[in-house]
Amino acid sequence: MKAFRIFFGFCCLMFLLFTYWQFNDPDAWFWISIYGFATVMAGMAAFGKYVVPLLLLAAFLSFIGFVYKYPSSVSAWIQQEWMQKDLSMKTHAMELARESFGLLLVCLVMLAAAATAYLEKRKTAATKEPQLLNHRQ
Repeated sequence: MKAFRIFFGFCCLMFLLFTYWQFNDPDAWFWISIYGFATVMAGMAAFGKYVVPLLLLAAFLSFIGFVYKYPSSVSAWIQQEWMQKDLSMKTHAMELARESFGLLLVCLVMLAAAATAYLEKRKTAATKEPQLLNHRQ
């Protein structure tokens, strides 16, 4: 499970960077709160602490946001980004596409944390079960 902790540590740093990049956004506090929450949840997961109901709620809400903001043409968005060659915002469609895929990242990391919590709980339960059987004998 050490690999998962490293993964969530990386995600925590990534979301922290995303949070920082939102300070110049017109709706900064909305996105800072989303990425800030993802930073905290990924950081907790890196230390083996999980709040599964919050992880699942965040995954659900961010997926809904992803679907809502999904760009009409992903290939056109990628082509615009490729031609632009920098991170400045040229069109509103680019902003929506970036926000959409940011929400998808949040969704996937929150689901990964919830799945890791489930696996760790199962592993812990499996190691305790033989001890209980030995104790009864």
